[in-house]
Amino acid sequence: QVQFVESGGGMVQAGGSLRLSCKAPRAITSTFNPLTIGWYRQGPGRQRELVASISNVRNTNYADSVKGRFTISRDNSRKTVYLQMNSLKPDDTAVYYCNTVPQYDNYWNQGTQVTVSS
Repeated sequence: QVQFVESGGGMVQAGGSLRLSCKAPRAITSTFNPLTIGWYRQGPGRQRELVASISNVRNTNYADSVKGRFTISRDNSRKTVYLQMNSLKPDDTAVYYCNTVPQYDNYWNQGTQVTVSS
């Protein structure tokens, strides 16, 4: 397995919450801990964008559009990265992916769909 595996997406109403999980591919489990991992998303008709990232020492960065609403975290023992999404808006509707930062093409998977209704 060489791709990240995302899960946790779904359909929620505006103002709701979801928690996404991202499991690292077996190919990088031995090198996962030092890596910066990011959550990306691609909404309808939009380019894929980086929305949050977390470094090996847990420094975090967020896109302006999600600051104060999304929280990224990681569990190195489980080789998993999470994205807690609160106060969701219809504009957050997208397929959410995880990958390294910078991204590596071989690690892209199908993502997890998040749909926020108004």
